[in-house]
Parts: sequence; C-alpha cells; structure tokens
Amino acid sequence: MSRFFRQAGDSDSESEESDEELLTSGDEDAPAAKPAAKPAMSRFLRKTGSDSSSSDSESESDDDDDSDGSDDEAKVEKKKSRFVRSDSEDEESDEDVKRVVKSTKDKRLEEIEATGKVMDNGLKINDWVAISGEFDKLLRLVQRQSNVAEPIPPFFIRTLSSLETSLNVALAKEKEAKKKMNATNARALNSMKQKVRKTAKEYEKELKQYQEDPEAFEREYAAHAPQAETVVKKKKAKKALEDTDAEEEEAVDQFTTVGKGGKAMQFTADAIFKTLQLVNEARGKKNTDRGEQIRILEKLLEVAATSYQHIRVLLALVSSRFDYNSSITSYMPVDLWIAAQSEIDQLVSIVAADTSYSVQEVIEDYDELAERLPATEKDGIVRVRGSIISFIDRLDDEFTKSLQNIDPHGTEYIDRLKDEKVLYRTICRAQAFYERTKQQDPLARVVMRRLEHIYSKPDPVVQALESSLASSDIVPTTTLASGDTTSSLIHSLCVHLYKADNSLLRTRAMLSHIYHFALHNDFYTARDMFLMSHLQESIHSADVATQILYNRTVVQLGLCAFRCGLIKEAQATLQDIFTAQRVKELLAQGVHQQRFQVLSPEQEKAERQRQLPFHMHINTELLEAAFLVSSMLVEIPLLASIESEELKRKAISKPFRRLLDFADRQVFTGPPESTRDHIMQASRALQDGEWERCRDLIQSIKIWSLMPEVTSVKEMLAKRIQEQGLRTYLFTYAPHYNTLSLSLLSRTFSLPLRTVTSTVSKMIWNEELSASLDQSAGVIVFHRVEHSRLQQLALVVADKVSAMVEQNEKTLDLKLGGTGGWGDRADGGKGEKRGEQTQERRGRGERVRGSTRGKFRWYLSDAVSHLPLTGGMRGRGARFAQGLGNQMSGHSSQAAR
Repeated sequence: MSRFFRQAGDSDSESEESDEELLTSGDEDAPAAKPAAKPAMSRFLRKTGSDSSSSDSESESDDDDDSDGSDDEAKVEKKKSRFVRSDSEDEESDEDVKRVVKSTKDKRLEEIEATGKVMDNGLKINDWVAISGEFDKLLRLVQRQSNVAEPIPPFFIRTLSSLETSLNVALAKEKEAKKKMNATNARALNSMKQKVRKTAKEYEKELKQYQEDPEAFEREYAAHAPQAETVVKKKKAKKALEDTDAEEEEAVDQFTTVGKGGKAMQFTADAIFKTLQLVNEARGKKNTDRGEQIRILEKLLEVAATSYQHIRVLLALVSSRFDYNSSITSYMPVDLWIAAQSEIDQLVSIVAADTSYSVQEVIEDYDELAERLPATEKDGIVRVRGSIISFIDRLDDEFTKSLQNIDPHGTEYIDRLKDEKVLYRTICRAQAFYERTKQQDPLARVVMRRLEHIYSKPDPVVQALESSLASSDIVPTTTLASGDTTSSLIHSLCVHLYKADNSLLRTRAMLSHIYHFALHNDFYTARDMFLMSHLQESIHSADVATQILYNRTVVQLGLCAFRCGLIKEAQATLQDIFTAQRVKELLAQGVHQQRFQVLSPEQEKAERQRQLPFHMHINTELLEAAFLVSSMLVEIPLLASIESEELKRKAISKPFRRLLDFADRQVFTGPPESTRDHIMQASRALQDGEWERCRDLIQSIKIWSLMPEVTSVKEMLAKRIQEQGLRTYLFTYAPHYNTLSLSLLSRTFSLPLRTVTSTVSKMIWNEELSASLDQSAGVIVFHRVEHSRLQQLALVVADKVSAMVEQNEKTLDLKLGGTGGWGDRADGGKGEKRGEQTQERRGRGERVRGSTRGKFRWYLSDAVSHLPLTGGMRGRGARFAQGLGNQMSGHSSQAAR
C-alpha cells in the first residue's frame, strides 16, 4: 500500500506502524490476476475485495482466471507497482504483527513519561528554557489526571523530586561559575525555581511519602488505580440515571421548574426556605443559569408572606443580581441595576419600619429552614445574616463603573448620570436606618459614600440632589435645610467622620473638606487645614484611591489661589504636580504611557478601573494655563534680576523654563494657536517691556471661559501683569539710570502712583533693588553697585552652605526617627517623645562639638566682614552668618567638617 493511503478501519494511533509495515513488506511476489469481468486496477490503489481464502486457493483461482482473462489485463497486472499490496498480504501482516489497542489512561501515562524523558535530555545539556516548557506541559497532563479522578502517577512525583535536586545543583554551580549562562537561560532557571517550589508545596504530602519509601508508594498507586476507575464508572452511571429521572419529570409537565436531581420546585410560602436553600447551593457553580435563579427568586418574592421571608428573599435576590455579571471589567446592565436599587430600598423600608427585625453581618447561627418570629427570640429581635452597607457599596461601585465605560460625549452618559439622584436617595435612606439602629461602623461608611457624591459639586447640583429626599419615607438627621448652605452640610458630615475610629475615613473626610473650601475660594481656611493635617508626610503610605483624592485636593487648592490672585502660592502649589509630567495619571483622568515603559494588560486594566467618571474631571488644559501663567509672572522678573549665567540656569519652574527655552530657539514664530503659544509669546513680550501686548495675549486665551467668574479673573491677571511688568522694567534698566520719575512709571504702566510707590518700596526693602526713594522729588535714586568676581563667589558659597545645612538638618532628623520636616507630627505623644530624644541628642552634640561650631561661625563671620561688600550685600552676609551660627548645633557640625 502507498504510504499516502491507509487501510479502511485503521485507527489514527496505528497509522505510523502500518506505514512502516507497508514500506518494509515485499510485494513483488503478490498474486496479480483478477476476474475478467472487472476493470484494470490503478497502480496507486489496492484491491478492496473481501476475499478470505488462503494463499494456495488464491493462486489456483488466479491460474484459472488467467486462462479465462484477456492478454491485455495480464500485462497490466504485471506492470503493477511494487508498493501496491493485495488483501491476502494484509491478512498475513495482521497475523505476523498483532495490533495493540490502548486505553486513554495508558496514552496519558505514556505522554507523561515522554515529557519526563525530554526534561531529562534538557538536564543533560543544561537547557532550562526547554525544561521550563516541558514542565508546564507535565503539570497540565497531571492536572488532567486529577480532573478524571485518577491518582497521581509515581513517575511525576519521582520526576519532581529529582528535578528539585537538579535545580539546587544547577543554582550552586551558577553561583560559583566564572562564565555565567546567557540571560534567557538564566531567566528560565529562576522561573523554574519558583515553579518547582510552588509545585513541591502543592504535592508536599505525596513527596514526603515517596521519599520515605518509593516502593511502597508505587504499590499503593497500583492498588488504588482500579478503584479509581470503578468510582468514575459509578459516577457516570449515577449521572445518567439522574438525567433519565429529569427527562421523565419533564415528560409529565414540560413547564415545571426543576431543581437539583430533577425535583420540581414549589413556589409556595411553606416551601420558600427549601427553595432558597437550593438556589444558594447552586450559586457560584459553573453550569448555573443565573438568569433562571433571578426569575426563581422573583417568584419567591411574590409568594413571600411574612417580613422574615421578605428579608431572606430580598437578600438572596440582590446578591444574585450583582452576581449576574461575573466579569470585573464590564459593568452591570442598567435594568438589573435599577431593579437592585429598588429592592435595596424595599429591604431598608422593611427593616426600618419593623424594629423587631435586624440585618447584621456577624450573628449566631440559626436554622435557615425554619420560620423565625420575634416572639420566639430571646430579646424579641430577629437577627438575619446580611449586609446592607455592602449592597450600598456595590451599587455605588457599579454606577461608577458604568459611567467609566459609557462614552461621555453622548446622550447615554447624560441619561445614566440622572440615576445619581436615585442612588443618592438610597444612600441617605441607609444612613437614616443606621442612625436609628446606632450601628457606628456601617454608618461611617455610608456617610463617606454620601460625602463623595457632593464634596466636589457646585451648590446648585448639591441642592438638586438634596431635593430628592423629600419623597423618601425615612430621612437622615443631617439634611440641607432651606436656609442652610452646602458648606454647613459638608461640615456636619465631615465632623461625624472625624469622630469615627477608622483612620482612612478620617483622612478622606479631611481631604474632601479641604477640596470643598478650595472650590468655594476660601483659600486661607483650606490652606490652614491642609498644613495642620500633616497629610503630606504620610500620604505616600495610603492606598491609591486616597492618593488620587490628595492630588485632586492639591490641584484644587492651587486653582483657588490662582482665582484669588495669589500667584506665588498658586505656582508653588501646582509645581509638584507638573514636575512629574504625569498630570492625567496623578488625577486618575487617563493612563500615562512613558517612552520606555510598556504596561502589561493587568496593569493597564487596573489603571483604567481607577479612572474617575468624566463629569468629575478637572480640566487639565485650564490647569496647565493657570500654572504656566503663574510661572510666567514669577520667573520673568527673576530672570531680569539675575546677572550671572550660572544663576540663570537655576529655575524655579523647570517645566516653564523648558518651554521658554524651546520658544527662544524657534527661528520663525507665527500667530499663537494653542494655550502654550499664547503664554510663551506673552512671556517674551513681558521680557521686552510690552506689558499691553502680554495682557492682550493672556486675556485672549479661550480656556478662561471654563473658569467661574471669568471677568474678575481676567481683571486680576491684567493687574498682575502690570505690576510684574514694572518689576521687570526696573530690574532690566536700573543699571542705565541715575534717577527715575515715579510719575513716568505710573503713566507707562497705567498704575496708580500709590501702587508704583508701594511696589518700589517693597523691592528696596527686600534688597532686590539697590536704590533709595525720594518722595519729596518723586524720583527713585539708583546706587551704582557692580559686584566683583569675589563678591559673586562669596554669595554663591553662602547660598550653597545654607542649602547644605538645611539638607543636613533634614537627614539627621530622619535618622533620629523624624519625618524630615520642621513641622509638628500628627501622632501626638510619639512625636513629643521623639522630639525630646532629638533635643537630647542635639544637646549632647552641642556639648561635644561646641568648639567646632564656634570656629566655623567665627570664620564665616570674619570672612564676610572682611570682604569688600557694599550696602545690602554686607547686611545679607552678616545676617546669614549670624543665623547660621544660631542654627549650628551638634547634628549640624557635620556640615562644618
């Protein structure tokens, strides 16, 4: 037979053996005659007749046929290929080589042994990449053995034991080897180390038995193998019997709902607990129809008669609705969400109306198949195991998840957002229930949920949400009355959380309170609360959601300072957020993709689950505009005041300086298009003294329309640009004037004379300008001060020593158990105790190293006093030396050395 064709009836597992037999058998002596009535046979096909006679009878019949057949047919038979066989040869080969039919179990065992041999070959050549792949295949095969209820083969345990030994030897050789293996093989070796350790822990019992007595372990396997096959057969027979019973029941009544084992469910008040038990037992199993479970529970809710039955069915029904969608990424269908919200409201109404029933998470065990009444309980209260606050949390999370997955620019998002009013009412009803029952822990959690829905919203939206409580039958104690403001409601909710035992809720309440004050332009209150909370010292140890809330609060605080005209405070507050260049990721408004970093699917999924809904986003373009304008008003006068190139390289705002340098390198600059273009061209105009053009460019930015009170903000910006334009002009052109008229400056920058006088006086007082003010003549008298190279170096050294001392103070404070800052700690007694220890160590250091500190202070003071400094420089150097000497204590002597 040709190797491309196989005999009819051969199995797939025997194809290779039959091919070898056909290639090795001699076919030249095969009989080649056929009856004359049949046509000639092709040289590639063999005869398929069912002739069962012996070879002798075949030869005789062939002779007879030859005498009767034609000469042409005889010639064709002689020219047959030697690869074509007849049926008689097939029978002879079947007698010589008997076919072996193997069971599926034997095939699996052979496959396991073959995989083990490949691993042994990989061990010989130290190929851990191949070993790792074969080991994964071996684990899958063994898992398949377990799935069919067969015992673990001894070959696997023996391979695992030897592999563990070989792995330890390979790791020891790798440590001692001078020439290390390649990176891919090394990674595979480390991966195998983890896999073998995990697998050995999983089969720890079998490994121990095998290592104690391998022969006994193999005998036990041989004894249990037939029993396992018998158990599998019994299970299959039992399953077939149950299927037959179910078919018989369906034949009687095709519309009867059946449960486990084909038993019909009775939707009556008497059998309600048994049906509930069947539904709960089927919950979570692989082949359970979740939709059918929900329909069963809905029917049970219709036939429920008592309050206890209603509570039990509602608890199971809401849980089944939340379990309907098992996927984590996709959100719950809206119709199921609305039904779950309505049923939670019904559950809260029942337990709030009848105080003799209570739903609690931790209670004593009770009989779930019996009806319970308040009269039969000890204290007259029927306690049912359940958690309403968990339902509230899941309902709120599913609402947020649906907003994350819906297109925010479509009408579907707006329609879905309208359901927040219903959700807010449900949360307030749960709060009222927990206030009546005085359950403090769930009450704090539900108050936090309520606070998260209103802390970042403007007053009209909060009032609309509060108006939905008028239709509720139970109302919490903290509501928005007609004469109250939203700030009073936020304050009462936050104060309640401040008294809670949960530190996480206290932290989130504090951040929400600060955010609300910043949203309403109360900058100083928000700033004081933020600094007194010391959250900046411990926020790095909080969870991701709290860190996101912290970042949002800081950003809102910076925007509040900008709206209030506090430019320096706004720039300093927003500096940390924009330095990292991951604004969207820090605010949970997008996933930041770095250049050399690729997120895994799991990491990207986790990042997207943290994203805030679109209606809670802070506009990043508006945020960037506020930061860059603040940086412009701070940086441009500073650049004009610095003379040396070394000091010019020290920027306050590196993102702004980087954009400004890039704009300066542009050969051709066209009309501004984006927000950055407007700000960069305005910065160059302010440097050139064209404050009017700078003002027009800044006010023409369209993004300001998204800011509340846009008219007052633009007026504030125009006034700040005038003042900073005046400062920049004085810094730039002071060396070219002897005197300068105040009235001329007032007319040039369109500022009142009082404002010009105040600005110049402040610059002279802060030693930014070497001049004096002659108010009688109305002029500024400039003093010629040209710093020598020595004076410039002295000032640079003074700045560097000051920075070094400050850094040394922070480093030693961290080593002594502090937080690296000078502020008081938030943890009361511990902070006081550490402060006492720090003072004691400082005292010891001062007594030991007092002479060194004194010498350093004297040396610095003497050096500054002997330098040819003039005016403000001498005073600045003397004050620095005196302050440095006062700060130098025992732990600052390291800087002196």
